[in-house]
Amino acid sequence: MLHARRSARPDLALERVDPPSAEMAAHFYCDIGNEFFWMDRAEWTDAQWRDTLATPGTELWALKADGDEAGFFVLTTPSPRTREIEYLGLFSWFAGQGLGAHLLTCAVERAWESGADRVIVNTCTLDHPQALANYLARGFEIVRTRTEWRELPE
Repeated sequence: MLHARRSARPDLALERVDPPSAEMAAHFYCDIGNEFFWMDRAEWTDAQWRDTLATPGTELWALKADGDEAGFFVLTTPSPRTREIEYLGLFSWFAGQGLGAHLLTCAVERAWESGADRVIVNTCTLDHPQALANYLARGFEIVRTRTEWRELPE
């Protein structure tokens, strides 16, 4: 069950990027994810982004605040009737304004609207310090944990 939390800001707009743009996805991934050591796709080519975004069920959404890019999420369909919030993030200058809860609420609602029976998300200790608390507050449950070691750049 979703525990929705929306911002009361009248200047917010959520826009689907359709078709999903490789350039925009890479921009969000690198510029937002760099702070959190998102490295798996940092060196991807436009062709790799286009290929993954062309996967059926993949959606790219952008959150704007007063017309400026504030954040994004990517939904995928890893299996029938399952939607995954594969990426979700805000630019750091929008942190602390309640927009993370708003964006997550929008992502979960879109996942349910698209006919999902199950919505999943994965996080790690390198994500924003409030990420796990936000997921739990919106109604997600911890299903599994694992330890993985990574070499991080200095």
